[in-house]
Amino acid sequence: MTVDIAGIRLKNPVMTASGTFGYGLEFSPYTALDKLGAIIVKGLSLRPRPGNPGPRIVETPCGMLNAIGLQNAGVGTFIKEKLPLLRKIKTPVIANIFGENIADYAEAASMLDSVDGVAGLEVNISCPNVKHGGIVFGTDPNEAHRVVSAVRAATGLPVITKLSPNVTDIRVMVRAVEEAGTDAVSLINTIPGMVIDVEKRRPAIANRIGGLSGPAIRPIAVRMVWEAASVANTPLIGIGGITTARDALEFIMAGAAAVQVGTANFLDPDAAVKVAEGIRDYATKHKTSAAELTGAARR
Repeated sequence: MTVDIAGIRLKNPVMTASGTFGYGLEFSPYTALDKLGAIIVKGLSLRPRPGNPGPRIVETPCGMLNAIGLQNAGVGTFIKEKLPLLRKIKTPVIANIFGENIADYAEAASMLDSVDGVAGLEVNISCPNVKHGGIVFGTDPNEAHRVVSAVRAATGLPVITKLSPNVTDIRVMVRAVEEAGTDAVSLINTIPGMVIDVEKRRPAIANRIGGLSGPAIRPIAVRMVWEAASVANTPLIGIGGITTARDALEFIMAGAAAVQVGTANFLDPDAAVKVAEGIRDYATKHKTSAAELTGAARR
């Protein structure tokens, strides 16, 4: 079950997706954190962010729409208050970082660079729920190259770049961030969507538009991992509507070396561990390994 992602050794290929698992600590009463491949904490910015006004989440068929707005305590508070407790967990912790401009990304990466307990960085250039940064970098290959280059120059930690699905050709984006020095690529982030409350006759969330996640987007995400795998020279991490081991195996067989479980955490806080156990059972039954299953559908 062990896999290596950009030099980060994981006991299994299942991570928690940023923004769906808090700082990890909140889930400790409900699941065994040491059974996860990695914990990716919610997006961190240089300064604390209050996020968007409520309501911020609405259920949709086979998923949900959210516009949290990257509410977080800030990099400094994370280092001082959250990380000391996370160090006690025998699972790699990956910090997801976000900025409104390239300098923000670079400074956040620099602050986390020499901090004990951070195994790597996930660079979020794909969040659709904020008005600045994020989505701009995630849809323009030149801008993506610039921000990843800046992060790469600011840190010696493994860098994972999280890509947006809102592009014409995901392969162009993969090439751009690989040329900039990313060590791995995670995809996909949520897809912009909207829900109208017909009784109130207004959008169901205050931000009007939010990110659609959950099983509804899984076929799109699997297709994009498949396309990314055709050009990628770095490990891919598949994200999008994974609720079972079979869902995760689709991504792995499409070319992902690991996966992230996101929306399913809202339904079952033990979801990621159950996915990992299911992959293990499949690998045992078929006398194979997680690494050997990567790209199996392509061979």
